[in-house]
Amino acid sequence: MYKIVNKRVLNPTVTEMDIEAPLVANKAKAGQFIILRVDEEGERIPLTIAGSNKKEGTVKIIFQVVGSTTEKLNHKNAGDSIQDFVGPLGVATHIDGLKNVCVVGGGVGCAIAWPVAKALHENGTKVTSIVGFRNKDLVILEDEFKACSDNLIVMTDDGSYAREGNVTIPLKEMLDAGEKFDMIITIGPVIMMKFVTLTAKPFNVPVTVSMNPIMIDGTGMCGGCRLTLNQDGKKVTKFACVDGPDFNGYEVDFDEAMSRGRMYFDFERKKHEETCNLFKKEVGGNK
Repeated sequence: MYKIVNKRVLNPTVTEMDIEAPLVANKAKAGQFIILRVDEEGERIPLTIAGSNKKEGTVKIIFQVVGSTTEKLNHKNAGDSIQDFVGPLGVATHIDGLKNVCVVGGGVGCAIAWPVAKALHENGTKVTSIVGFRNKDLVILEDEFKACSDNLIVMTDDGSYAREGNVTIPLKEMLDAGEKFDMIITIGPVIMMKFVTLTAKPFNVPVTVSMNPIMIDGTGMCGGCRLTLNQDGKKVTKFACVDGPDFNGYEVDFDEAMSRGRMYFDFERKKHEETCNLFKKEVGGNK
């Protein structure tokens, strides 16, 4: 069993937890993920490592409540335990040798973008962070990004906080102005990563995308995170969990990835509703 040391609500649908897992904390790097089970009957889900503390032996995870398992996990509190916590898994984000990097995060993807920005900053890299959210109420980790960014730009779709618009607007402005990034690293909704890649392409700036959002099983066995890459004119199949989660954005077939991701939307929504109803019944029965 793995103890929940700390729990913090970041916004109405996103929660941060620190899990006591010293072996994982000792080896964890930015860009990697873990697989957990809430209880013996639970499904296995992959979650990105949002940070680790070797001294305390804890691993930070940040998750959005979208399905049955994340709903169950969100009902746990500091002092409670979860059944399984395995990792670190996946290939760590490449940061060595990079001098000037733009990190672009969207929504809950900022939970993955932040540890990457932090690792780059600690490595002596100049970091520009652009983070986007639908509205003010969904903004997360702003102070954390400020602490590890030479320049931070916050965007909201509706203009309710900071600057109005999507993340590609300031990115294009900087590229148009002659900013020479060694790399753009983008993490968020697949459609956002697609348009970040398209924005960077005319400027020939390398783009790394994290295909974490399409992972399901986390071991390569389910095939749900299967990706089609276009490498030197040939289509190549890779798996986000075992071959990534980071990939060259110019090679990824984003439309195929988005189409596959939509296949599970109705199922996740149904299971989430069933779990919510179960918790409501349990609470009602205890009154």
